[in-house]
Amino acid sequence: MTTSSIETVDREICNVVQSDFPLVDRPFLKIAEDLGVTEDEVIERLAELKRKNVVRQIGAIFDTRRLGYKTTLVAMRISPDALDAAAQIVNRHPGVSHNYARNGHFNLWFTLAVSPFEDLDETLEAMAKETGAEATRKMPTIKFFKIGVNFDMVKQESDATSYFKPDETTDVKNEAPSDDPDWNRAQPLSDFDIAFVREMQEDLQVVQEPFKEMAERLGVDTARLFAHAQDMMDRKLMRRFSGVLHHRRAGFAANAMGVWNVPEGRSEEVGNIMAQSKWVTHCYERPRFPDWKYSHFTMIHATTPEACVEIAKEISEDTGISDYQLLYSSREYKKTRVRYFVDE
Repeated sequence: MTTSSIETVDREICNVVQSDFPLVDRPFLKIAEDLGVTEDEVIERLAELKRKNVVRQIGAIFDTRRLGYKTTLVAMRISPDALDAAAQIVNRHPGVSHNYARNGHFNLWFTLAVSPFEDLDETLEAMAKETGAEATRKMPTIKFFKIGVNFDMVKQESDATSYFKPDETTDVKNEAPSDDPDWNRAQPLSDFDIAFVREMQEDLQVVQEPFKEMAERLGVDTARLFAHAQDMMDRKLMRRFSGVLHHRRAGFAANAMGVWNVPEGRSEEVGNIMAQSKWVTHCYERPRFPDWKYSHFTMIHATTPEACVEIAKEISEDTGISDYQLLYSSREYKKTRVRYFVDE
């Protein structure tokens, strides 16, 4: 499915479901009223967008760390002839949600999350051994500046202007990053919290009343379900309820991970500037290594590689950081959401 074949109404529906999905009994009716179409049309179009994998999933997005999971970005250097096999080994772990081949010294990059009952270092060590990795670098988040994946399907540009940061539950713009010491600490969870996470992380059915059966399985009515969703957001355990697009099928074919060598004394200043770019969907500070000098990571999504280059140049000019690389994904081995508190 090419971006040119996506009709305007489909684009408008995509914009709504990924940014402002209504937590009401009949969400597709609310979307239809806002767009001036019928509920049936929204349901039919959205079902087709999901069938064609333009919309990957609709569900709750939770804060991995605050649920008690340990998480990190991992970079591996794998022999090119063993790369595909190594990626499949990595993919077997249920806590691997994103896994890409990229250009550069490290050619396999993935995110790994493990439950409170699993040791992150032991898991990674076993992965490195089984894949035959020539080098493995664990790159956890030191400072969290931004996560705000949002694409304007009508304008065909990234629109990460409203985003999550650890000390806020509402959208923020152009503010300094958090110094909240609890941003990555596990929070106490009730049995109902865990049951809620298990239920709300699943892909939402595209039917008139999609939350009805979910509430029934939890033994509550939908009003209680929506109230608990707000409570989870207030407690910073849940970031939002939204759709996730397949960015390539949605027209954003270029995916560049910008890595930047930022002087230690400018970490927060530069990270905040980077986070202000609407083209940057993720921004983190991560550790350096003797064979890796880059401290700041920015994910840039655009329609072409040339656009990524221009965006990086703008960020470089705005920050004064000229030592950087753009690492492009040459193959997507896995992209999904971590499923919490389930037996795999």
